[in-house]
Amino acid sequence: MGQSQKTFWCVMLSFLAGMWRSDIAIDLGTANTLVFVKGEGIVIEEPSVVAYEVRDGKKMVYAVGEKAKPILGRTNIHTHGRIEAIRPMRDGVIADFEVAQEMIKHFFRQVTSPFTFTKPRVIVCVPFGSTTVERRTIRESVLSAGASRVGLISEPIAAAIGSGICINESNGSMVVDIGGGTTDIAAISAGGIINAKSINCAGDTMDQAIIDYMREEHELTIGTHTAEQIKNVLGTAMPPKDGEGESLNVRGLAKLQGTPAEVELNQFHVAKALSAAITDIARAVAAVVQQTPPEISNDISSTGIVLTGGGAKIQELDTVIRKRVNLPVVTADDPLRCVAAGTGQALDLGIELSHIIDYTS
Repeated sequence: MGQSQKTFWCVMLSFLAGMWRSDIAIDLGTANTLVFVKGEGIVIEEPSVVAYEVRDGKKMVYAVGEKAKPILGRTNIHTHGRIEAIRPMRDGVIADFEVAQEMIKHFFRQVTSPFTFTKPRVIVCVPFGSTTVERRTIRESVLSAGASRVGLISEPIAAAIGSGICINESNGSMVVDIGGGTTDIAAISAGGIINAKSINCAGDTMDQAIIDYMREEHELTIGTHTAEQIKNVLGTAMPPKDGEGESLNVRGLAKLQGTPAEVELNQFHVAKALSAAITDIARAVAAVVQQTPPEISNDISSTGIVLTGGGAKIQELDTVIRKRVNLPVVTADDPLRCVAAGTGQALDLGIELSHIIDYTS
């Protein structure tokens, strides 16, 4: 067989393979959306942002994900209308059904073939504290985007699986998933959640705290994108001595004059800005620990509390929580992708995990 024939058959096999269903797992987060395709792993990791043009009162999608994020917080006037960008997710659930549906459709088109014989089955992770109405909204949105069947899995369960915890064992474990909109804390044993709590204090709360701090303490107005950069570079839960640690020059608008200005920010300042949010998270973890049965707590004292989610990357956060609850605390190897990876693994463990995946119509 010649090289041209081999190339032809490789292309044909790839085309035919794409005609069969590839089941999908989605971490539909407030800040980022990650998509896992069975047999391929995580193939999409983009901001949960949609930019749209407003024409005659109608929203026409202009950009999604990475291309839309730079427009967030800005309003652009184009020839045909006004362009705005929003996050359709809030606190881990859908806030704008129409825009969220368009975002999901966009990501679906990237991972599915238009010639597919059957629609994919999809598993989506949801915050532990989400309501029946919020879960129904997510399910309907994903079905409308092109799924044949939608299963929902609780975020702390997905985070635990993705971090390497064997959730079906009788030994107890605990996971703290700090996402963009919510922090989910759960004690887990024998495949189920023994005790859990979900609070609306997470990455977005930290970003807003930095924005407020810059306005009040430095009289500088900054946007969410700049606040997120500050958090990622300088974010720490334990303040070093003032003047020590890393620093960053931050540009924004002077509060009074409204003109461009720059201040030098260090980790001492950022720790001060984040202190209230860090305290709220540590307090919530302590509350779950206190309400967990002694046998499970004894197991956790051996395995440790596992931190996942983007917020787990805040320096010294594990130290602060450990001091608060007097239990070992570790950060997962790849905390940002734990929920997506765990939701993806749930595709392969469908039967084994059927008791915790909600396929209700």
